[in-house]
Amino acid sequence: MTRLSLALAAGLAAAMMTAPTLAADITGAGATFPFPLYSKWAEAYRKETGVGLNYQSIGSGGGIRQIKAKTVDFGATDAPLKGEDLEQSGLVQFPTVLGGVVPVVNVQGVQDGELKLSGEVLADIFRGRIRKWNDPKIAALNAGLGLPDATITPVYRSDGSGTTSIFTDYLSKVSADWKRELGSGTAINWPVGQGGKGNEGVAATVKQVLNSIGYVEYAYAKQNKMPVARLQNRDGEFVAPNEAAFAAAAAGADWKAAPGFGISLTNQPGAKAWPITGATFILLHKSPEKPEQVREALKFFDWAYRNGDKLAADLDYVPLPDSVADEVRRVWTQELKDKSGQPLYAATAG
Repeated sequence: MTRLSLALAAGLAAAMMTAPTLAADITGAGATFPFPLYSKWAEAYRKETGVGLNYQSIGSGGGIRQIKAKTVDFGATDAPLKGEDLEQSGLVQFPTVLGGVVPVVNVQGVQDGELKLSGEVLADIFRGRIRKWNDPKIAALNAGLGLPDATITPVYRSDGSGTTSIFTDYLSKVSADWKRELGSGTAINWPVGQGGKGNEGVAATVKQVLNSIGYVEYAYAKQNKMPVARLQNRDGEFVAPNEAAFAAAAAGADWKAAPGFGISLTNQPGAKAWPITGATFILLHKSPEKPEQVREALKFFDWAYRNGDKLAADLDYVPLPDSVADEVRRVWTQELKDKSGQPLYAATAG
């Protein structure tokens, strides 16, 4: 080797040793409910920090499986895990934002916000007891609205879904028959209708199938310009979904009432409250195999709490109150540790 090539090799080696190590992109998978927002956050965060987010919108069930299998840095779910499951799996759970699940319809002549439904009628539609749009129970709520003598096609999530968990939790609260016959969860045995994968799949199916009704996270209804039904809430008021209505549902929430902040926000009191409101959650391992990646994930979510409220509001998600975000940070500091027992968040905060 010549002196020149030796000098070049030495210089290259020195440069490699002194060059800053770029953080790898963060990987996550799970809920489709927050996917529109996580995409916006990721775009803004990459511009600011150079660190990207590779998020797979595969449904809450898939996100839970992937984080438990340790194939992603974080999992995402709209169906919060119970305390015993978190403990057994060595996971920490925390909320990011609130949003609403909304009934979207494709009925000829029916515009956005015109159709009114009660919780009991919505349950009867999805369990196949109400089969026609001009059924007397629907007509009684919609005097003057021209409803066709057409068969209703309910559209549901075919994959394990936190959106389904929120939706069926609500239906179980407003319909004793639903609770007894079908119950709630990320997946149930739907008696009628057809399935779609993800919020994306349900929205696409409803748009394609005339006289159908489905349930999606509100951002998907807005993005697809789909007619949304108004719902009768616990106080008897017919309300439209929007950021204020979701915030009203969460106004009295006690986030410490369940392990991992896993509270239910469906069918809450309040004249302005949207009855199918829910939070979406992140799952992290308490003692991760790749602590440096979890540090990057914490930086991302900390940035989102501090800087992401406007992006959330633009898509009609509701940011967490500052007090709840501070409580989440306290949990990070106490429960997320590297192999030497040092707090992951404390090492990177600021």
